[in-house]
Amino acid sequence: MTSFITRLPGGPLTKAAALLVALVVLGAAVWTGVVVLRPDPSCGKGVEERGPDGDKECTGVTDGSYAFAPNLKDVSARIKAENDSIKDKSYVSVAVMLPMAPTQAFEQDKTLHEVQGAYLAQYRANHDSNGKKPAIRLLLANPGRSHTHWRPVAEQLGAMSESGGANLRAVIGFDVSTATTQEALGYLTNERHIPVVGGPITADDFGNSAQRPNAYPGLARVVPTTSDQARALSHFNKEIDPEQTLVVEDIRDGDNYVDALKQAFAERTKGAPRAPEQYRAPGEFHDEGTTANAFDQMVDTICTSAARYIYFAGRPVQLRQFVNELGNRGCTEKKYTVITGSGASTLSSDKLLDWSVFRKGVTLQYAAVAHPDAWTGPGAPSTGGSAAPYRDLAELATSREVGNIGTVELTDSRTITFYDAGLTAVTAMRMRDDGDPVVPALARISDSWLRLHGMGKVEGASGWICLDNYGNPYNKAVSVVELAPDARGRIRFVGLAWPTGRPTQKDCTASRN
Repeated sequence: MTSFITRLPGGPLTKAAALLVALVVLGAAVWTGVVVLRPDPSCGKGVEERGPDGDKECTGVTDGSYAFAPNLKDVSARIKAENDSIKDKSYVSVAVMLPMAPTQAFEQDKTLHEVQGAYLAQYRANHDSNGKKPAIRLLLANPGRSHTHWRPVAEQLGAMSESGGANLRAVIGFDVSTATTQEALGYLTNERHIPVVGGPITADDFGNSAQRPNAYPGLARVVPTTSDQARALSHFNKEIDPEQTLVVEDIRDGDNYVDALKQAFAERTKGAPRAPEQYRAPGEFHDEGTTANAFDQMVDTICTSAARYIYFAGRPVQLRQFVNELGNRGCTEKKYTVITGSGASTLSSDKLLDWSVFRKGVTLQYAAVAHPDAWTGPGAPSTGGSAAPYRDLAELATSREVGNIGTVELTDSRTITFYDAGLTAVTAMRMRDDGDPVVPALARISDSWLRLHGMGKVEGASGWICLDNYGNPYNKAVSVVELAPDARGRIRFVGLAWPTGRPTQKDCTASRN
């Protein structure tokens, strides 16, 4: 094109003539469809297309004006409307950071429920808090599938935390405990000093502790750790004979949740006659891979053991594959209970799960972080939580005022978890003394975690949230649940369990030891 423009027969063109010829050629090419213009990488305001050809996705931060996935369209529109309604008030922004457009249908359902929970927390804060300030603006931050593009999105959030227009004051989210999310969490807290309230991230090393008090400065969590879940299950199932237990575990590296489960279950199954049965999930644990073949062979070996209680340390796709194969076992006369952590909460909506296995002598029991019947059913304890916060959420979820956000599902715990995470963030941001600015400093919010216990506890829909000095929920209630054999998709509440073996005391404060 350059040589054609500048060296037509008769000598070089002047710059003006060359420009004129270029415009004519370009116009003709566009008109004939010859030239393909480079696509605009922007998907919308604050959102950019990233990734290799064939696997591009829109990532970034939106105020709801852009929907990252079709099933998020309605709730995104309501978030946008709520944000617009407070634009003339003193507000702070809270961002929900999690993969917004997963490929699996059951993961899409999970994401929808989590975003719905965050929106319901925003709506409650803005409409049912007696005019408390500041108002809450909600943002959706998509780091991409598997958090692949977390760095540019986290940098975007960091810039918003320094902007007087955005006033970003907290991030909630992170729904898987993996090495990638750990990097993102470390960047936000250590480098950008943004307060973070974790969603269903349960791995023990995803938090602060007496040994690592400043691993993630400004981090608070609202769900029990994997070790706390395992301890609660151990107290709940104290009659289980270790000689009737077996561990099935993923040996893939880099998955903090699975590693925490393996460590916790090793402690709970001391005395088991056999070493763990092991498998290796695909590097991308959402993929099917060939693990179903491995489980087919593994189940034959399990049939020859004395095991009746199987502790499963793995992700939901592999859990579903294992349960399906266990349902097809040759030793049909034997009954099995599979016990696992809260990651199983997505299994109820997995259409590839063979629900008939639960009528064939297989029970799946897991530690859920919340369930509707935990506080509303008979026999609920008088401390550690109460029915009122859950009923408030259930009523809000079905009210006309919140608008159309799709059907709200409360039994899988995801909506409740993000609702409680949002309430926790709002509680800290509104802890002000007379004379303090309406928009608090980031450090002031992080310091407020230290006040969220005792009379300052957060009365969450999942139970009391009483933070210890490291931002972890002390003795948080665990809902022990099972997938019900009589109705597909139904999660049956079995009972409440506690990491310490007993309900949280009225003072809602961590013990010294």
